[in-house]
Amino acid sequence: MKYFDAHIHLTDDYFSNYIGYILPSLRSLKIRACSVTVDLTTSKKSLILFNDHNDIITQFIGIHPEFALKENIEEFKEFFISNLKYIDGIGEIGLDPTYVDHNKTQYSIQKKIFQLLLELAEKYNKPISIHSRKSIDEILQTLPSFKIKNSLLHWFNGNKKHLKQAMDMNIFVSYGPVLLYSPDKKVLLSRTYTDKLLVETDGPVRYSNCFNYIPSSSISHLISVIKCIGDSLNLNFEEVSNLLKTNSENFLEKII
Repeated sequence: MKYFDAHIHLTDDYFSNYIGYILPSLRSLKIRACSVTVDLTTSKKSLILFNDHNDIITQFIGIHPEFALKENIEEFKEFFISNLKYIDGIGEIGLDPTYVDHNKTQYSIQKKIFQLLLELAEKYNKPISIHSRKSIDEILQTLPSFKIKNSLLHWFNGNKKHLKQAMDMNIFVSYGPVLLYSPDKKVLLSRTYTDKLLVETDGPVRYSNCFNYIPSSSISHLISVIKCIGDSLNLNFEEVSNLLKTNSENFLEKII
C-alpha cells in the first residue's frame, strides 16, 4: 500500500536541513508526497531537489496568493513550459484577500495571476491545488470558466453549502491534522463524497490545538489523519487506505 500526502511544502526553508532524512523516510513508509511551491524561487528549488525522486515526490509548482504581487508571471510561465516533463500539476494557487489589506487594486492583480495560472492548467492539462481562505465563493464561481483536469480545494475550510457545491462540481477536497480535534471538520467529512476525499499535512504548518505546536510533516502526521477518517466513517484502516489510494490516483490520473 502507498499513501499520498496531497499537499506539503517540502521546499519550505524549515525542511532544508531535513530533506536528506525526509526522502528515505517517505520511501520506507511508502508515502508519496505532493510537494507544492509558492513562487518561482521555490519552484526552481523543487526541480533541483526532486527531479530524481519521482517515485516518492509529485511536483506541483505555483504562485501562492501571498506572493502574487511580487512574481513575474511571464518568467514563471517560461520556466513552467521549459520544464513541463518534470511538473505534475499547478499549486499552490488561489485567492486570499487577507494578503492585500482590502486593497481592491492589489486584489485584482491577485485574481489576474490566479486566472493566468488556471489558463496554464487548462492548456497543459494539469491538475491544480487551490488555496481558498476567505475566497471560496469566488473560486467556485471562477472554476467553471476553465476546463481543468482535476481540482483540489486543499485544507477545505468552507461550509456545508460550499462543500455541496464542490461535490456537485466534481472537485476534490482534502483534510489535514485539524480533523483530529475539530468536530466541525468531522461534520464536513461526513458530508464529503467518498470518491472526492484526499488527505494532507500542509507541512510545515503549525497547529495550536494539537501536536504541541510542532510543525507538521507527512511522515509524522499523515497516518493519524487516515486513522481519524476511518474512525469517523466507521471504516477500518485498510479500507480507508484503499479508498484514498484510488482517489489519489484519480486526482493525478496516474498510479502512485
